[in-house]
Amino acid sequence: MIKKIGIIGAGTMGSGIAQVAATAGCVVKLFDLNQAALDKAKASLEKIMTRLVEKGRIESEEKMRIQRNISYVNSLKELADSDLTIEAIVENLDIKKKVFQELESYVSDACIIASNTSSLSIASIASSLQNPERCVGIHFFNPAPLMKLVEVIPAIQTSGEVLKISEETIKSWKKVVAVAKDTPGFIVNRVARPFYGEALRIYEEGIADFVTIDFAMKSVGGFKMGPFELMDFIGNDVNYTVTETVFTAFYYDPRYKPAFTQKRFAEAGYLGRKTGRGFYDYSEGTVRPEPSKDQNLLESIKNRIVVMLINEAADALFLNIASAQDIDNAMTKGVNYPKGLLAWADEFGINNCVHALDALYEEYSEDRYRCSPLLRRMNREDKMFFRN
Repeated sequence: MIKKIGIIGAGTMGSGIAQVAATAGCVVKLFDLNQAALDKAKASLEKIMTRLVEKGRIESEEKMRIQRNISYVNSLKELADSDLTIEAIVENLDIKKKVFQELESYVSDACIIASNTSSLSIASIASSLQNPERCVGIHFFNPAPLMKLVEVIPAIQTSGEVLKISEETIKSWKKVVAVAKDTPGFIVNRVARPFYGEALRIYEEGIADFVTIDFAMKSVGGFKMGPFELMDFIGNDVNYTVTETVFTAFYYDPRYKPAFTQKRFAEAGYLGRKTGRGFYDYSEGTVRPEPSKDQNLLESIKNRIVVMLINEAADALFLNIASAQDIDNAMTKGVNYPKGLLAWADEFGINNCVHALDALYEEYSEDRYRCSPLLRRMNREDKMFFRN
């Protein structure tokens, strides 16, 4: 039974994972070399817990129990008695490998060593260990205490027992697990690329402005945030880097091609909410322009972006990245999509998806719009993802 948890990195993600594990009754040690980061994490947890008590979500005793379950340490050696360690530090492969090598010298042979990376190769990270079979990807979504999904990613070296224990542990923390193949972006960061990329393409073609595209995806598509609002929330520097990483990792497949618009915004320092300016101006008193209310335009925008998302989800299933149910769970519980994309394909009609993609391919003659072989096959055989 996994009970002692070590978390490496006291940033937003590491602190959030620590809170999740502590809430589930685990004894957690949160490590960071930076004492200021540890102090900030502790103060932040106090604030969060106090707010939960004030809202009646938890009792004062529960608040104290969760806080007692977390200790804050600035020496990696302090994690020596951990059953499971989860690394949540900078997305730099060399740094992660160095930390993992040092960690392995302290922990027991039975300790599972996991990475919260969102896009780096788990196999490459595992290769830094003397015992790579103990390594696995455990990818939480921000904010970790609120987002239900956790992607669990076995490397080709990961043992079946380590995968099983990891799944069971995360499920015991009341999270929904989606098991993903160790490929760039795993499920969510791969499948979600068209939400941003196609929106940027529509803007660059002059079809609609930021506010209209966002309005279309919210009012017609049912998404909680539009793509430009979401990119501003994530940060244009972060979102662009993930896109660039996935594009490079997939040998420059045009489906994942980054957009110059986002690159220029990032270069200008227009990173989004955190800098007060992104695709939108967040200065006090700024009023956004009104979106177009042309229903044909809004429907066209929504259909184009959604069909590209469906195509990506279908291709992920075609290439055995994850099961159909895990792919749909990943998108609804990891990034709050209004529907699972494969279920959406059934509703929209596989035939309509294929025709829409073929129309885009015919218009642009770009491999970006190639239809997934799985969608084409299912259309030919008159199949659906979930109902037959």
